[in-house]
Amino acid sequence: MLSFLKPRPPPRLLGRKVYLRPPRPHDHKPWAALRLASRDFLEPWEPTWPEGDLTRPAFRARLAAYAREMELGEAYPFFIFRQEDDALVGAVRLFHVRRGVAQTGTIGYWAGQPFARQGYMRDAVETLIRFAFQGLNLHRLEAACMPENDASANLLVKCGFLEEGYARAYLKINGDWRDHRLFGLIAPE
Repeated sequence: MLSFLKPRPPPRLLGRKVYLRPPRPHDHKPWAALRLASRDFLEPWEPTWPEGDLTRPAFRARLAAYAREMELGEAYPFFIFRQEDDALVGAVRLFHVRRGVAQTGTIGYWAGQPFARQGYMRDAVETLIRFAFQGLNLHRLEAACMPENDASANLLVKCGFLEEGYARAYLKINGDWRDHRLFGLIAPE
């Protein structure tokens, strides 16, 4: 596909209480601080953090990978910022974007512990859903969470996802292959 035909995300997606924008190099310091302060909160739900994951060189490598994915139209990473003060809240990502007969993508997200359960993530996920369906014209979104992650499952249901299945040993999380509940959302007619 020619690069000028690939959908590009706008510089900012506006929600009710948050806005989303792709990460930038100057985001390293607040990102690393939030991840470090939330490490115990996040680690049970994430892949094992590589050594040096919060360093500036690792962040630059992450941004380079994101830029390649966006250029190919395969993924759209966003940082989540609170509108009232531009505080970094977390991140949400649309990835594994598949075109052709599928027209689908997968979403993933994390929130820093100080911002959990305050409605920011729901706002961010709903904003990403609008972008996926209206901006990218996808037909379907998928998401997964571990069976004991009730907060994530409840968030997905509140955002309109339906639980569709269960995958044994689906993803390697915090060093172990973990089962996941599978969710799907079809674009409105």
